[in-house]
Amino acid sequence: MSKYEHDEITVVFSNEGTRNDIRKRVVDKLFGEVPGKGAARDASRYKYFVETLSNGDRIYLQRPARLHNGFDFLICVENHNYSKPDERKRNYPKHDDLIEDLKQKKRKEPDMYAKLYYLIKKVYECHDVSDDELAEVTFSTGLPADHVVKVFKWFFIEQDIRYWNYSGRTKTWNEAVPKP
Repeated sequence: MSKYEHDEITVVFSNEGTRNDIRKRVVDKLFGEVPGKGAARDASRYKYFVETLSNGDRIYLQRPARLHNGFDFLICVENHNYSKPDERKRNYPKHDDLIEDLKQKKRKEPDMYAKLYYLIKKVYECHDVSDDELAEVTFSTGLPADHVVKVFKWFFIEQDIRYWNYSGRTKTWNEAVPKP
């Protein structure tokens, strides 16, 4: 948790349209931020609550991100710790955290993993996934399906913004998400 105050905003972003449509919706919202007046306590800070998980926890975007690169943001999940037992607590997932979870699901429950893969692919292809669709995919291990899919949605959006002129979401999809 940051030691500084953040303005908190709840907003919903559709994942329908083109990569550019989605990127534009998010960037347009970020344009509404009030500029800071300096560093540390004088910087403007924001938390955008963008998703609610089935257990009630929320996914939020924290700005600025630690590297302070333009439109970059940190994707965080309330009440979740992604770190290993001997590491410092962190509520923001890294790509490897979710990829390892996917590999475990694929290995232990391949049929259910195929359904999850389809939902992640749907998000990758810029479509919304309903909570009803997510509720049909359950695992005995790892993160719940809605957690995985909704975090991937924001990984993809973040990559489309960060790697604006490059492959964006495609690199993660092609190189990291295991095929069923």
